[in-house]
Amino acid sequence: MEMEKYTKTTGIDRKLRELIKIRSSQINGCAYCINMHPADARKMGETEQRLYCISAWRECTFYTDAEKVALELTEHVTLIPTKRVPDELYQRVREHFDAKQYVDLVFIINQINSWNRISIAMGNIATEK
Repeated sequence: MEMEKYTKTTGIDRKLRELIKIRSSQINGCAYCINMHPADARKMGETEQRLYCISAWRECTFYTDAEKVALELTEHVTLIPTKRVPDELYQRVREHFDAKQYVDLVFIINQINSWNRISIAMGNIATEK
Protein backbone atom coordinates (compact mmCIF):
# COMPACT_ATOMS: atom_id res chain seq x y z
CA MET A 1 0.00 0.00 0.00
CA GLU A 2 2.96 2.32 0.51
CA MET A 3 3.75 2.10 -3.20
CA GLU A 4 0.18 3.15 -4.00
CA LYS A 5 0.55 6.10 -1.62
CA TYR A 6 3.75 7.09 -3.39
CA THR A 7 2.03 7.27 -6.77
CA LYS A 8 -0.27 9.95 -5.32
CA THR A 9 2.73 12.10 -4.35
CA THR A 10 4.25 12.21 -7.82
CA GLY A 11 3.97 15.27 -10.03
CA ILE A 12 1.81 13.27 -12.44
CA ASP A 13 -1.70 14.70 -12.79
CA ARG A 14 -4.25 12.58 -10.93
CA LYS A 15 -6.58 12.34 -13.93
CA LEU A 16 -3.68 11.09 -16.05
CA ARG A 17 -2.87 8.52 -13.38
CA GLU A 18 -6.43 7.22 -13.68
CA LEU A 19 -6.29 7.16 -17.49
CA ILE A 20 -3.11 5.09 -17.24
CA LYS A 21 -4.79 2.70 -14.80
CA ILE A 22 -7.81 2.30 -17.07
CA ARG A 23 -5.77 1.70 -20.22
CA SER A 24 -3.47 -0.83 -18.57
CA SER A 25 -6.44 -2.61 -17.01
CA GLN A 26 -8.14 -2.81 -20.41
CA ILE A 27 -5.05 -4.39 -21.94
CA ASN A 28 -4.71 -6.86 -19.07
CA GLY A 29 -8.42 -7.69 -19.03
CA CYS A 30 -8.90 -6.87 -15.36
CA ALA A 31 -12.66 -6.36 -15.10
CA TYR A 32 -12.48 -5.34 -11.44
CA CYS A 33 -10.07 -2.48 -12.22
CA ILE A 34 -11.83 -1.52 -15.46
CA ASN A 35 -14.96 -1.09 -13.36
CA MET A 36 -13.29 0.78 -10.48
CA HIS A 37 -10.99 3.32 -12.12
CA PRO A 38 -13.49 5.11 -14.38
CA ALA A 39 -15.62 5.73 -11.27
CA ASP A 40 -12.56 7.20 -9.53
CA ALA A 41 -11.79 9.33 -12.60
CA ARG A 42 -15.37 10.65 -12.72
CA LYS A 43 -15.03 11.80 -9.10
CA MET A 44 -11.98 13.80 -10.23
CA GLY A 45 -14.00 15.48 -12.97
CA GLU A 46 -12.99 13.30 -15.92
CA THR A 47 -15.48 13.41 -18.79
CA GLU A 48 -17.54 10.51 -20.07
CA GLN A 49 -16.30 11.13 -23.61
CA ARG A 50 -12.66 10.71 -22.62
CA LEU A 51 -13.43 7.63 -20.52
CA TYR A 52 -15.41 5.95 -23.29
CA CYS A 53 -12.76 6.57 -25.93
CA ILE A 54 -9.59 5.72 -24.03
CA SER A 55 -9.06 2.44 -25.89
CA ALA A 56 -9.02 4.44 -29.15
CA TRP A 57 -7.01 7.42 -27.85
CA ARG A 58 -4.92 7.62 -31.03
CA GLU A 59 -7.97 8.63 -33.07
CA CYS A 60 -9.19 11.29 -30.62
CA THR A 61 -8.45 15.00 -30.49
CA PHE A 62 -9.53 15.51 -26.88
CA TYR A 63 -6.45 14.01 -25.24
CA THR A 64 -3.40 16.24 -24.86
CA ASP A 65 -0.10 15.35 -26.49
CA ALA A 66 1.31 14.60 -23.03
CA GLU A 67 -1.60 12.26 -22.26
CA LYS A 68 -1.23 10.52 -25.61
CA VAL A 69 2.47 9.85 -25.13
CA ALA A 70 1.80 8.63 -21.57
CA LEU A 71 -0.89 6.26 -22.88
CA GLU A 72 1.47 5.00 -25.57
CA LEU A 73 4.11 4.39 -22.91
CA THR A 74 1.47 2.57 -20.86
CA GLU A 75 0.79 0.22 -23.76
CA HIS A 76 4.48 -0.49 -24.31
CA VAL A 77 5.27 -1.10 -20.64
CA THR A 78 2.14 -3.21 -20.14
CA LEU A 79 3.05 -5.32 -23.18
CA ILE A 80 6.81 -5.18 -22.56
CA PRO A 81 7.48 -8.83 -23.53
CA THR A 82 6.37 -8.01 -27.08
CA LYS A 83 6.58 -4.23 -27.39
CA ARG A 84 9.50 -2.89 -25.33
CA VAL A 85 9.97 0.88 -25.07
CA PRO A 86 11.63 2.22 -28.21
CA ASP A 87 14.19 5.01 -27.90
CA GLU A 88 11.98 7.20 -30.08
CA LEU A 89 9.08 6.85 -27.63
CA TYR A 90 11.36 7.63 -24.70
CA GLN A 91 12.41 10.85 -26.48
CA ARG A 92 8.78 11.84 -27.09
CA VAL A 93 7.88 11.16 -23.47
CA ARG A 94 10.79 13.34 -22.36
CA GLU A 95 9.41 16.24 -24.45
CA HIS A 96 6.50 16.38 -21.99
CA PHE A 97 7.90 14.91 -18.78
CA ASP A 98 11.23 15.38 -17.02
CA ALA A 99 13.46 12.47 -15.96
CA LYS A 100 11.80 12.04 -12.55
CA GLN A 101 8.34 12.20 -14.08
CA TYR A 102 9.38 9.52 -16.60
CA VAL A 103 10.41 7.25 -13.74
CA ASP A 104 7.15 8.07 -11.95
CA LEU A 105 5.11 7.23 -15.06
CA VAL A 106 6.87 3.87 -15.38
CA PHE A 107 6.30 3.25 -11.67
CA ILE A 108 2.57 4.10 -11.95
CA ILE A 109 2.22 1.82 -14.98
CA ASN A 110 4.00 -1.03 -13.20
CA GLN A 111 1.93 -0.50 -10.06
CA ILE A 112 -1.39 -0.91 -11.90
CA ASN A 113 -0.01 -3.89 -13.81
CA SER A 114 0.79 -5.50 -10.46
CA TRP A 115 -2.68 -4.73 -9.10
CA ASN A 116 -4.25 -6.14 -12.29
CA ARG A 117 -2.34 -9.38 -11.93
CA ILE A 118 -3.17 -9.71 -8.23
CA SER A 119 -6.84 -8.99 -8.88
CA ILE A 120 -7.08 -11.48 -11.75
CA ALA A 121 -5.16 -14.17 -9.83
CA MET A 122 -7.44 -13.71 -6.81
CA GLY A 123 -10.54 -14.07 -8.96
CA ASN A 124 -11.88 -10.57 -8.31
CA ILE A 125 -14.79 -9.70 -10.56
CA ALA A 126 -16.61 -6.50 -11.44
CA THR A 127 -19.87 -6.12 -9.56
CA GLU A 128 -22.71 -3.67 -9.91
CA LYS A 129 -22.65 -0.90 -7.34
